[in-house]
Amino acid sequence: MDDKFAALKKQGRAALVTFVTAGDPDAATSLKIVEGLPKAGADIIELGMPFTDPMADGPAIQEAGLRALRAGATMKTTLKLLKSFRAKDKTTPVVLMGYYNPIYVYGVEKFLKDAKAAGADGLIVVDLPPEEDDELCIPAMEAGLNFIRLATPTTDDVRAPAVFKHTSGFVYYVSVLGITGTKAPDLKSVAANVKRLKKHTSLPICVGFGVKTAEQAKTIAQNADGVVVGSALVSAVEKSLDKKGKATASTPKAVHKLVAEIAKGVQK
Repeated sequence: MDDKFAALKKQGRAALVTFVTAGDPDAATSLKIVEGLPKAGADIIELGMPFTDPMADGPAIQEAGLRALRAGATMKTTLKLLKSFRAKDKTTPVVLMGYYNPIYVYGVEKFLKDAKAAGADGLIVVDLPPEEDDELCIPAMEAGLNFIRLATPTTDDVRAPAVFKHTSGFVYYVSVLGITGTKAPDLKSVAANVKRLKKHTSLPICVGFGVKTAEQAKTIAQNADGVVVGSALVSAVEKSLDKKGKATASTPKAVHKLVAEIAKGVQK
């Protein structure tokens, strides 16, 4: 993770961070999607761990999770997908993103061991605040995994030090209040908040929630170290499915095409 951001800094550009849900719309198609992301322009991959109650996610990612679960996705299949990806790609950073419940059920110690063995570089667990760092954050960092924390427009200068205390890898700045994929970010506000939060951390700050176009990515990349795209990609999956909700030959291509388009906003 650190090497990736260092390399991008030398290139003078921001990272494109792409989110897709593991197992959506099925295991085989999901693997094809993930395998093609780096070539399409993704610098870092966030791999969503399907969950039935993703409280921070909007309709697009909720549906992606449900499609994956209906197709048989579990924590074990998610880690298997990551391991399969790692067999061909040893260098692209992969972050497992989701909620604590599936990790708790799987078993924290076993999850951290298996996630590391599968090739994960870090975790984003949306519903564990700094006050619960002993639950997962500290053990994850001791296991050699980055623990990436979310900051929001309401993370003020008093709260920021607590949020960033045990954060590593990068900071994920949530550009809008509310759930994913339902609002467009206020780009002036994003720039101001990223600048403010940089006073509290030396970590790269990546901006997500609501980014859908190369133009948005380009504007955000002028101030941030990375741009995160998620809901737009899982929506591309949904739009490519047939009438029965099954994958088509165009499903991976639809995602990769959109990634390539948005990548133009951060690449020079």
